[in-house]
Amino acid sequence: MTSKAPKMTTPGTARPARAPSARRKATPAPRLTYVIGSLDRILRRKMTDALAPLGLTLAQFTALSVLDARGQASNAQLAEWSFITPQSANEVMIVMSSRNWITREPDPNHGRIVVLQLTDEGRDVLRRGMDIVRLLEEQMLAGIEADNAATVQAHLELFVRNLRS
Repeated sequence: MTSKAPKMTTPGTARPARAPSARRKATPAPRLTYVIGSLDRILRRKMTDALAPLGLTLAQFTALSVLDARGQASNAQLAEWSFITPQSANEVMIVMSSRNWITREPDPNHGRIVVLQLTDEGRDVLRRGMDIVRLLEEQMLAGIEADNAATVQAHLELFVRNLRS
């Protein structure tokens, strides 16, 4: 005479409970490239949302930041340094020029090149955007010591250099 062991069920369901040996294996840690990509998408979304009340897009904020750091640039240079296409950069510059955030002057040495520079209004909106982004960065870095944050930044900068070459 054979006796069957009673089937174990998970409380609240009619499914049999899994035997301990049949449980899922621990999920491996995500790849570093996945984590960095996720962070990029989250930052883009949060920065876009945070800058919107200033009437500032992420592309405009980036372009203003680049002009502030570089002093002046051509449309092609700004596109390259801002990680956007020259066509997109031209559209961004037209809007920023109409808002008096930048000036667009012909290059005295090359008739087809337009030199872009920040205006005082552009510096003001950039400053307000930087204040917003600084708060977001503080939120991101909550719980990490300053020296560890500096190490993370140094590693990320190295990753950028490694992949650019």
